[in-house]
Amino acid sequence: MTSSSDRSPAVDVQGSKSYEIRTYGCQMNVHDSERLSGLLEEAGYVRAPEGSDGDADVVVFNTCAVRENADNRLYGNLGRLAPMKTKRPGMQIAVGGCLAQKDRDTIVKRAPWVDVVFGTHNIGKLPVLLERARVQEEAQVEIAESLEAFPSTLPTRRESAYAAWVSISVGCNNTCTFCIVPALRGKEKDRRTGDILAEIEALVGEGVSEITLLGQNVNAYGSDIGDREAFSKLLRACGSIEGLERVRFTSPHPRDFTDDVIAAMAETPNVMPQLHMPLQSGSDTVLKAMRRSYRQDRYLGIIEKVRAAIPHAAITTDIIVGFPGETEEDFEQTMHVVREARFTQAFTFQYSKRPGTPAATMENQIPKEVVQARYERLVALQEEISWDENKKQVGRTLELMVAEGEGRKDGATHRLSGRAPDNRLVHFTKPDQEIRPGDVVTVEITYAAPHHLLAEGAVLDVRRTRAGDAWEKRNAAEAAKPAGVLLGLPKIGVPEPLPVASGSGCGCD
Repeated sequence: MTSSSDRSPAVDVQGSKSYEIRTYGCQMNVHDSERLSGLLEEAGYVRAPEGSDGDADVVVFNTCAVRENADNRLYGNLGRLAPMKTKRPGMQIAVGGCLAQKDRDTIVKRAPWVDVVFGTHNIGKLPVLLERARVQEEAQVEIAESLEAFPSTLPTRRESAYAAWVSISVGCNNTCTFCIVPALRGKEKDRRTGDILAEIEALVGEGVSEITLLGQNVNAYGSDIGDREAFSKLLRACGSIEGLERVRFTSPHPRDFTDDVIAAMAETPNVMPQLHMPLQSGSDTVLKAMRRSYRQDRYLGIIEKVRAAIPHAAITTDIIVGFPGETEEDFEQTMHVVREARFTQAFTFQYSKRPGTPAATMENQIPKEVVQARYERLVALQEEISWDENKKQVGRTLELMVAEGEGRKDGATHRLSGRAPDNRLVHFTKPDQEIRPGDVVTVEITYAAPHHLLAEGAVLDVRRTRAGDAWEKRNAAEAAKPAGVLLGLPKIGVPEPLPVASGSGCGCD
């Protein structure tokens, strides 16, 4: 376990130096980045203003390793920082996350201007490694082979005042042939239920009203202690926490999705009617090659049970197109499942080699043009289904939690945006009275598009919440903070946009 003295070595030395964190990949990485921000701020650093794009005293890359070109992306970004670092000898660069865990021995060789390399198991060491690199004037590479501290036990700077991630486990015991995550994050390790609930209660005390339980394979929770119903018990326990309005979780695995979880979802009022259930393929042959421990009938059976228990549940999924050996018949089986399941939304991926995975060396890799054609057919089908399913929402009255930054056109359209209980995105007419992120509004849906809904009439009700109070208080505190020390050097360009985060394991749950 990392001690607090290890985590805070240089408050006086660092003063008001600024930091920037660039996050790539899944929700687990987003969760880790919130902890890295908290660690740095505890050590005396100040977050660089939005848009600083590398113009900070410390730049941290929290990397993902699931894409074939992940390393090219990292080294390209590091290369753009090199001339800036030459002009600013005191600037430091750190690389962490899955790619750092995987390529520990090569990062400093390929980019000798990097100061710190750390892995997925020891993110709590970042401040002390930065200080050690500064004092010793040489790169520090420290990769732990096992977890030193659950990320949730570390200091945090949450991106949202009203919603929070809560990690219940790390690692994964599955051996999917396309996924490298278990090799980089290790075997599953569960947190104590009491620690999870204590964290949630503390978050609610700070004004948080929505939490998302996070795990690489979230519904396998309890495998450490041999309790197959531990996850459903945790969901029910969340239902007794006063002030906690919304509970979500991501991502479950069909293998571990049991009837007691469905019952807990249906019977616990603050567990939202939403399920993200990765499919990956509808073909039993491909599922076997992927080492997915379920088949089409099992998957569709789960969907049927969820819909019977929770009729208005919105079900989303992940699908990989073009896995090695996938035939046209295999692909048609995926299309069949999509038609039967009628997903609200599907995060679809063209298969790309993950270096270090068995699938990367399999025979019968599918030609790019075939994969592209199948992908386009799948997207077209899912778009049609998504639109049809959203049209069923027209005329319904929904409670929305007002969101921050969800509607890119809100300023131009004079609308605000929020999330329905089933997590559908809804844009609604901005009322005259003040509404804050975290507050709750009641609206009637008037129009549906494939990826969002509109409520064009007047807002029916506004409920100011403790979550809205927390957002307001946080914004006031942020406005009063001094800006980080920036030296005004030229910008280096905006980094590549984040990929869509689907599930907690980059589409590999």
